Amino acid sequence: MTSAGHSTSRRVATLFGLACGCAAALAVSAGVGAVGYSAGAVARAVLHPFGSSTAEQVLWLLRFPRVLIAALVGASLALAGALLQGMLRNPLVDPYLTGASAGAACAVAIALVLGFALPALPLVAFAAALVTAAFVAALARTGSGISAERLILAGISLSALFAGVVTLVLVMAPPSSTSVGILAWLGGSVAGRGWHELAWAALYAAVGAAVAFGLAPSLNALRLGDERARALGIDVDRAHWGILGSAALLTAAAVSVSGMVGFVGLIVPHVARRMVGSDARWMLPACALTGAILVVAADALARGLVPPLELPLGVLLSLLGVPAFLYLAFYRRTP
Repeated sequence: MTSAGHSTSRRVATLFGLACGCAAALAVSAGVGAVGYSAGAVARAVLHPFGSSTAEQVLWLLRFPRVLIAALVGASLALAGALLQGMLRNPLVDPYLTGASAGAACAVAIALVLGFALPALPLVAFAAALVTAAFVAALARTGSGISAERLILAGISLSALFAGVVTLVLVMAPPSSTSVGILAWLGGSVAGRGWHELAWAALYAAVGAAVAFGLAPSLNALRLGDERARALGIDVDRAHWGILGSAALLTAAAVSVSGMVGFVGLIVPHVARRMVGSDARWMLPACALTGAILVVAADALARGLVPPLELPLGVLLSLLGVPAFLYLAFYRRTP
């Protein structure tokens, strides 16, 4: 048996079960919407890409890219949360701590006021998220490396500043589609996204995920403390920058296509640790799969709860995430 009572065979079985659960969630979510499709219709569409029937056209052009983007958002945010929680040794850290989401929201609000077209918004959000995360990391840098306290303070401060700017834009902007667009971004959604957005967001998320998985041994060592990690031969400063860079890239890729979707990166790592233990080599893939399942299921619920009305994805996840956060903050001991 390995640590925490998790054997290798049990972990493999858990990951296989999560992979099957993710595939099932994608299939079910693809059939949910104002017009529902059976599992058989979804399966036929998968076997006949871009077929001539209405169901196949709708599924391939609208539903499939949407559910895949939801999975990408969930996996990316969950991985980013696991990386930052491990580096800072704090179970209450969220990937939005880097200020990436607030910076992206502020940039999108300003872009909408300036008249930017919808196709340009994901690129604007991605660039702003990366620049903000890099700025926060620079503020947190000290002579001995990354300071966790300075990182948290910088992230919270910039997030508050950007939130104030967004509020100011909303107050000053006349009631119009601009205000509606800003509110829709703040509410979070993967509606209206297609294969183009999925392609480039997946590219950046894949790079971030590859770096994250490569840093798994360093992440395991950092859980013991920076000094013990150095004693084990880990370049702590390099590991910190790698983790921050990966988390920022993952968060930026997610936020750019979904807007403000919170609590995934906070809650999912705790669930993954319970299933496979704290070893990052197993916990990171479990986080990615669990995060994908959560957001895909939440998106299906947002579309199917009160059709044809679609609930904001970020708001729905917040309603689920706040109680979980309060439990973690006040009733569960920090590991």
